[in-house]
Amino acid sequence: MIAELGHFSLVLAFVLALVQGILPLAGAHRQAAERDDGGWISLAGPAALGQFMFIALAFAALTALFVSTDFSVMVVAANSNSTLPLIYKISAVWGHHEGSMVLWVLILALFGLCVVLFGSNLPTIFRARVLGIQGLISSGFLFFMLLTSNPFARLVPAPADGRDLNPLLQDPGLAFHPPFLYVGYVGFSMAFSFAIAALMEGRVDAAWARWVRPWTLAAWCSLTLGIAMGSWWAYYELGWGGFWFWDPVENASLIPWLVGTALLHSAIVVEKRNALKSWTVLLAILAFSFSLIGTFLVRSGVLTSVHAFATDPARGVFILILLVAVIGGSLALYARRAPTLTGGGLFSPVSREGTLLLNNLLLTAAAATVLLGTLYPLFLDAVGGPKVSVGPPFFNATFLPLMAPMVVVMAVGPFLSWKRSDLSGAFSKLYAALGLAVLTTLAAWYFHRGGPVLALVALLAAAWLLFATLAEFADRLQLFRAPWQESLERACKLPRAAYGMTLAHAGLALVIAGATGASLWREEHIQSSFPGNSVRVGAYEITLEGVHQLKGPNYVANQAQFTVHHDGRRVAFLKPEKRVYSVSATPTTEAAIHTTWLGDLYAVIGGPAKDSDGGGSWITRLFFTPLAVWMWIGSLVMVAGGLLSLSDRRLRVGAPRHRKGINGGRVAA
Repeated sequence: MIAELGHFSLVLAFVLALVQGILPLAGAHRQAAERDDGGWISLAGPAALGQFMFIALAFAALTALFVSTDFSVMVVAANSNSTLPLIYKISAVWGHHEGSMVLWVLILALFGLCVVLFGSNLPTIFRARVLGIQGLISSGFLFFMLLTSNPFARLVPAPADGRDLNPLLQDPGLAFHPPFLYVGYVGFSMAFSFAIAALMEGRVDAAWARWVRPWTLAAWCSLTLGIAMGSWWAYYELGWGGFWFWDPVENASLIPWLVGTALLHSAIVVEKRNALKSWTVLLAILAFSFSLIGTFLVRSGVLTSVHAFATDPARGVFILILLVAVIGGSLALYARRAPTLTGGGLFSPVSREGTLLLNNLLLTAAAATVLLGTLYPLFLDAVGGPKVSVGPPFFNATFLPLMAPMVVVMAVGPFLSWKRSDLSGAFSKLYAALGLAVLTTLAAWYFHRGGPVLALVALLAAAWLLFATLAEFADRLQLFRAPWQESLERACKLPRAAYGMTLAHAGLALVIAGATGASLWREEHIQSSFPGNSVRVGAYEITLEGVHQLKGPNYVANQAQFTVHHDGRRVAFLKPEKRVYSVSATPTTEAAIHTTWLGDLYAVIGGPAKDSDGGGSWITRLFFTPLAVWMWIGSLVMVAGGLLSLSDRRLRVGAPRHRKGINGGRVAA
């Protein structure tokens, strides 16, 4: 009965999505033509609310089926088991194709509801168009679910037990990683809807930029956190000691992140200088379009990845049709209406607008490079060419050179004035930052006793960005140039968005430093070890004390015990595991990590050594990854900066601040 209730809820949600997608758009068109249809427009809010309620009911029903382990439902039997811990029964709701689509449309409906609740400052016709476009997107995905991906399909006869959740997904990090990614992907649909509504009206101005920025910023924060969580999961769960492998599905999340970052900065230029209108609208379309392309890659079966869902070709064809309709239709509308979006203020190449535009071009070029490397093997295979693999060497050789000048520009840009500026004047404020960056790099080179030249260059870039960001913040407060009381007063009056920008740029510097150390200075040791054997890894002495078997709730594991000494003093006790899950007989690796500010000591246990002849030796892998923790700290700092900016009243979708006028009236601030 619960399954039938959930399925019927999705049908009703689809009907309401059609109402939300068709009638408000028709009513807005008629009202814009000065014909009466305000009643059709007024249906947008109730339809969005009803759609969200019914999808939420369907999601709750699916969750109840997984928690109660109702194996008469096909997706429960295929992705759960009676021995599965409760947290993974819940995360299994979105750990497969059908359930993840329910979560996708739930988040999509939630964003539409937020427009209804918090978009009261939007013009009536414009808000109706935004909600209408959201309704059309939602109806497309709901129709796809009902036609090809019913999460409530019954299985007759019901099996006695389920086939279990993919063991790689039975991890707290990956339990919460997909929801954050989906909020990011779907959040860009709001920027897309705002862009299409603006094209329909033929008007993009500073008010539009201020409306679209909070939605984009919220999506960007969530996508940043989701990518960081996925990278952390790959780091400690897969047992290879790395954090990013340029996997096609990893790339599918990076591409919209790059375009979304460009969109955030481009919208600033529209708001401040009324320039780059057409470009900003295009970025809003592309950000969501690349999110849809990522959805196609994950669910079409055209690629193999530990992240991808195994699906039948019919689903891929349907998503491809939906993708062509959304992207093709929006780009056709853009081609028709974009020429009417007249430009605003002119600016010199050496200006804040110029640096923002240059960073936009570098970010989009990087996104295009990643997209090309990801899709090229698929295109070659489709036309009958040889099978090729595009991996880290290609991306490192093409992506990183585009990011290097971007870091330089990020450090200099905030010191430049709007419209026209002096480059020498900006650099004159950065001598101290450059000196500190050089000293930091030399210190790292000295203590690490050398290292690849590329590592030193990357670390110099990270230190340069960090110290330049701090110098810009100090310049805003007039630190060391004005009395401290005046600097404190300036700090209190500084808008939250300024603090957010400082945190986001500083966080990126920390991510670059951490990625540099973890990628280019990593030390790896693979050996066959007997209990009592010791290995020197970096400054640590690591001794294998023994290996014993333990039993978990739904797996058995070989757990190694390592003692870690530093300068003769025991500093850690590491217990990595090699698990085999009972139902699927799938092995997984559970790394043990000792984290310090300077780096991670990383231990992995394999199987018995082939040449041990029962002598008790084990394959062990030990890594020291310098600065690894700073990647995760930097990611959290970036998200904190975005959330702090989002809390700035000027960037929130809502009524503007009012103050009392001279005669007691209220004036918008």
